[in-house]
Amino acid sequence: MNLSVLRVLRRRDERMGKRPVIDRTRCMHCGACVGSCPENAATLEEVWVEFGEGCTGCGICSRACPAGAISMEGSG
Repeated sequence: MNLSVLRVLRRRDERMGKRPVIDRTRCMHCGACVGSCPENAATLEEVWVEFGEGCTGCGICSRACPAGAISMEGSG
């Protein structure tokens, strides 16, 4: 996926005001979400993933997760 497509997807998802929610029973701790985050807001802690204040709710992490462990929830 090229950068311009990612920017369009990010802006669209930001307008939706959603935040990532992790199903810890499905997370494989592979770090795909961490590596895909354009804001470096996701971090891989010892046995879980955390999303920091820099998360814009773009949803790229959710689409990058091979286990489908991240859903986008919230207002919007």
